[in-house]
Amino acid sequence: MPKIWKQRSEDELPSSISSIAAELGVTELLAEILWHRGFQSRKEMDLFLSPGLRNLCRPVEIPGLEEAAAVLADGISQGKNFAIWGDYDVDGVTSTAVVKSFLKDRGFESSHHLPNRLEEGYGLNIDGLQKLRDSGVELLLTVDCGITNNAEISAANEMGLTVVVSDHHLPGESLPPAAAVCNPRLTEYSGKKFENCPCETLAGVGVAFMLMAQLNRLLPGEPVDMRVYLDFVALGTIADVVELQGQNRILVKNGLLLLKDARRPGLAALKVVSGYDMFAAIGAGQVGFGLAPRINASGRMGDPDKALELLMCEDMETARPIAKVLDTLNSERRAEEDRILAEALAQAEEQIKKHNRAGLVLFSPGWHPGIIGIVASRVVEKFYRPTVMLCEDEGIIKGSARSIKEFHIHEALTGMSELFLNFGGHKLAAGMSFNASHFKDFRERFDQSVIDAVGTEPLKSTIKVDKELPLENIDYVLLKELELMQPFGMGNPEPIFTTPPVEVMERRPIGKDHVKLTIADTEKTRKMPAKAWRMAEQLGSELIGATMRFAFSPKIDKFNGIPTIELTIKDYTRRLK
Repeated sequence: MPKIWKQRSEDELPSSISSIAAELGVTELLAEILWHRGFQSRKEMDLFLSPGLRNLCRPVEIPGLEEAAAVLADGISQGKNFAIWGDYDVDGVTSTAVVKSFLKDRGFESSHHLPNRLEEGYGLNIDGLQKLRDSGVELLLTVDCGITNNAEISAANEMGLTVVVSDHHLPGESLPPAAAVCNPRLTEYSGKKFENCPCETLAGVGVAFMLMAQLNRLLPGEPVDMRVYLDFVALGTIADVVELQGQNRILVKNGLLLLKDARRPGLAALKVVSGYDMFAAIGAGQVGFGLAPRINASGRMGDPDKALELLMCEDMETARPIAKVLDTLNSERRAEEDRILAEALAQAEEQIKKHNRAGLVLFSPGWHPGIIGIVASRVVEKFYRPTVMLCEDEGIIKGSARSIKEFHIHEALTGMSELFLNFGGHKLAAGMSFNASHFKDFRERFDQSVIDAVGTEPLKSTIKVDKELPLENIDYVLLKELELMQPFGMGNPEPIFTTPPVEVMERRPIGKDHVKLTIADTEKTRKMPAKAWRMAEQLGSELIGATMRFAFSPKIDKFNGIPTIELTIKDYTRRLK
């Protein structure tokens, strides 16, 4: 769908912008971009460009963390058998890896449980808790889950387990009856109020890291250097698509340096099967599109323990074959994703054409529950409508939902919570399960909730652009400065510029879905290559010779080892007469 182009800020630049740029040692253009993104002082810009670990918040600023660390320290010091209950996605697997690695480095043993997505689903379950208790576990820490598992934790208490919850998802109306609950989303805990928590947007792995940092101070013996776990933190944080601002930016920026060094055999092997040089620097995009999907594939296709095993490997001989297994699983996942996507798009087009659905509810009993969330994101990308993808397992409907920025999907599901066996999530993504008898009611109520929130007219996606940038101003100096803004992601999007009117000189297809263009300014003094992913159909051969405008991000392409500047097209205008 064509997008609405919106200037990131219309505010007039201050006269001091040139002096701020000079003091920071950057160009005025970079200072201008940062100013329009809300960094409106030299100090704010400096902190953004140099996010040092000294600027991390104190762990005890996170609600419940002090109490959680105290319970864990007491139990571990008493010699209680300790286990971690994680989640099957990258955030949950890396959270588990942080805790297990930290405890091992401090000389303590731990076991773990990562639920099988297909058999157990998300979060805690009573059968799994009973198995842990039967194996002798006395102290249990949840990571990246547990905040809404009130009934399961109550049952765990009856079994004699001491449970500590560490999570970052939105809490329910009441907290689970755990010995301690640690969650940056809480506004009050144990009689203390927490306002404007600087760590509110941490991923589950970030919360686990902070909890271990506090535990590091409390356990007997020599503390360890917590910085060594930041590669896990960066991997899990990027994969969970949380805001890469503030505390997350500090953690990820520093963690990416460790991912470059690849001192862990598992991460080194993962980089290689993802197509990267073992010791090459990688950005958030390469983590999100290369490393993370292979870790995720393990949990999505059934068994997340294989991914954790890779992360914990101590030598390359063990790591290489596991990494190849994950790569194969990821290829299988991609093939299944393509199949489901084709069916989902056909359903979506029919619902829009016949019923003009504002909210799309797509269903097939045989769709893979570990893949429907990825596909839901692709459907939203194409139609810009909140989308729920559903499959069926023994009479129970299971679903993953993805939304648009104008529609808070967790709030919408909360308004119909009586339909669900369980549900959870946040503003842009959620999951749920319900009895098949509620399917029709859910579809109608979901559609109506979208209409109530955004109206019946379909919305258009908005693309925020930083400024217009002539082709002649795109050079290696600009690209080097934009790298200072890395890592890019949610909350810190890659800068997007717009061209003035340019002429399309050449067009060449890349596969069946993508296209490479050569564009030139109107005087034909500067030509540049530009790639448009998944736009081959829209940008056909008939546009050669047309004058158009493009929204783009500039990149350095290192194909064949020769660095060249090219543009990645994000959107385009129709031909200009």
